[in-house]
Amino acid sequence: MTYSVVWFKRDLRLADHAALHHAARQGPVLCLYVIEPSLWRQPDAANQHYQFILECLGDLAADLRHRGGALHLATGEVVEVLDDLYRRAPFRALHAHEETGNGLTFHRDRAVARWCRDHGVAWHEVPQFGVVRRLATRDGWQDAWEAHMAAPCLPIPSACFASTLGRRDAPPQPGELGLVPIDPPMRQPGGRSQGLAVLDSFLRDRSGRYRGGLSSPLSAPTACSRLSPYLAYGALSLREVAQAARRQLAAPCDAPDSRRQGLAAFLSRLHWHCHFIQKLESEPALEWRNLHPGYDGLREGEWNEDHFQALVTGRTGWPLVDACVAMLRETGWVNFRMRAMLVSVAAYPLWLHWRPVGLWLARQFLDYEPGIHWSQMQMQSGTTGMNTTRVYNPIKQARDHDPQGRFVRRWLPAMRRVPDSWLFEPWRMPADVQNRCGVRVGTDIPWPVVDLDVATRAAKARVHGVRAQPSVKAAVAALVDKHGSRRPMAPRVRRPGTTHSQLTLDL
Repeated sequence: MTYSVVWFKRDLRLADHAALHHAARQGPVLCLYVIEPSLWRQPDAANQHYQFILECLGDLAADLRHRGGALHLATGEVVEVLDDLYRRAPFRALHAHEETGNGLTFHRDRAVARWCRDHGVAWHEVPQFGVVRRLATRDGWQDAWEAHMAAPCLPIPSACFASTLGRRDAPPQPGELGLVPIDPPMRQPGGRSQGLAVLDSFLRDRSGRYRGGLSSPLSAPTACSRLSPYLAYGALSLREVAQAARRQLAAPCDAPDSRRQGLAAFLSRLHWHCHFIQKLESEPALEWRNLHPGYDGLREGEWNEDHFQALVTGRTGWPLVDACVAMLRETGWVNFRMRAMLVSVAAYPLWLHWRPVGLWLARQFLDYEPGIHWSQMQMQSGTTGMNTTRVYNPIKQARDHDPQGRFVRRWLPAMRRVPDSWLFEPWRMPADVQNRCGVRVGTDIPWPVVDLDVATRAAKARVHGVRAQPSVKAAVAALVDKHGSRRPMAPRVRRPGTTHSQLTLDL
């Protein structure tokens, strides 16, 4: 029997699945997911990503069984898996969504395209969301995004599912893939059913706290939508989320203004989700090379391993920073402002290059989305040349967003004994205060790894020194033309000297 293969990647659902929809119109379909050892050996991969995907695959397999189908799960490199399938039962076409992933997935997809050409198999890739492949200019990108989001969501097709050819691999254990078997105990569970429940709770209730609550690490866990991992792995489609939010916003109801404002702000951030992924799609080297070459050499030759270890172990000495690292370790998530603060602290006072820091954070973030991640790493580190320098002072952030120290004391037990008056700069506690509260600076809590003010001033001077160079200034216009948003910026968020949109991205 002639059939088509639908290759699932970061699109682990049946609803609004364009590749499945188009394949089913041509005849029987075999649904394939490949656990790729080379992908899991990459330095941005973590066991929590793997476990979340397995949970999503469980829902996907159950949905297929309910419709008389099955998920063909294979372990191996994709070309080898396709070879094996084709040898046992040749297929006429391979369908998949386009993926903007890391460098390995880029080269793997090219290898798949070559395999298809060599075997006479039609290779169909379709967009998953508002990212445009081979985009010539950002002019008109916004209209294309709107058109994609406004198109009807595709129903689950009544497909005739092909056999799994008698092969149902059990998923390998994390250690077999080279993954450290650490899984944050409080992370979000995977699966489409979980994602739909999170979406429903946000639309009907939590969106009312979105605008006012997304900046503080105290309120953000419930005020933010918490949909990002389900979008990152495609358990939900961006379009179905956008349309659900728009329906909720347009529905006549007595919902408070705060909820309507929250939904409007959330919809704006769905646009920015694709805006940032488009940067990596248009410039794959963004993952490992400074977007603006004028910043090459700025930090690369001055790596300080002690600074890096202080960051990743949560021993910088700045309580809010260390508390965020502790929360990441337990939950796989912190809100955007705290993420930006972590990158800022790494890039400025600690003077660390964004690439190793970005790999560490990619493993910490359950919702790691390469396009957003690497764009933001460079933006917050000041190497895009386009964006206003962003430096987040962790002491000021603590005063603004955790003034009573509830967040810090939750995640750093030693801080529970520190008096309120020394909450933000506990290293300044006199010896007699340390004795009374039973907290020793340098033992129970660390000394700051550097003098924050001195190190930050020096770092900003170096970045601004590069920024002021005529050759660096001259190259900015081309970068803005290629990567800059054409979307007008709301006056309330405009900053002096800003030439294009600045934003935060709390989904």
